[in-house]
Amino acid sequence: AMYKGQSITVVIPCLNEEQGIEQILRRMPAFVDEVIVVDNGSTDRTQEVARSFEAQVIQEEVRGYGRSYRRGFASARGDIIITLDGDHSYPVDALSYLLEAFFHLEVDFLNASRFPVRDRRAMSFKHKVGNLILSLAMSLLYLRWVRDSQSGMWVFRRSILAGMKLMADGMAFSEEIKIEALKNPRIRFGEISIVYSSRLGEKKLNPWRDGIYNLWFLVKKRLG
Repeated sequence: AMYKGQSITVVIPCLNEEQGIEQILRRMPAFVDEVIVVDNGSTDRTQEVARSFEAQVIQEEVRGYGRSYRRGFASARGDIIITLDGDHSYPVDALSYLLEAFFHLEVDFLNASRFPVRDRRAMSFKHKVGNLILSLAMSLLYLRWVRDSQSGMWVFRRSILAGMKLMADGMAFSEEIKIEALKNPRIRFGEISIVYSSRLGEKKLNPWRDGIYNLWFLVKKRLG
């Protein structure tokens, strides 16, 4: 299939996302060469649904967002990796738009920012404030403005993974991969806005616990 001569892998971490994953895989563009669904211990039909759409299903027994992504990335074969959450809150219809931006901006890592949030139901006020604090903290610590440090939708060249130190097992992985891209002078980092919508399925984020931990993680990584 390929896109502008590049093979594309989409990696989707899932934990009980049978509804969301069906919506995503049904809309997956034809130019995507490989879809990897990383099942993080689902007890619903996530795996069956994913296989019915011919996605490659990989199991990661140890719980965690970062664990799931590291497992998925290790199996990816595409030149370019795109990430999506299994809950269908990130727009799968925007993949070609993101790829066009990725090539046009000549970057190696493109972060899809959920801000400004256009769908008011998509994110609570508390969640927005927490996000702003974390993004400001990252921007100040790394001296580079990042609008959405917590976004889970990225487009990047698989080759850049080799030079990254990715250790986070949980939600902080989202910040970590951006930090690893930002602080490497050989990696060109870009950001673009997308339309984010309310999710399908159960919420897994604990805003206070995850938020405070992520802030601590940022500082620790910077001073480490």
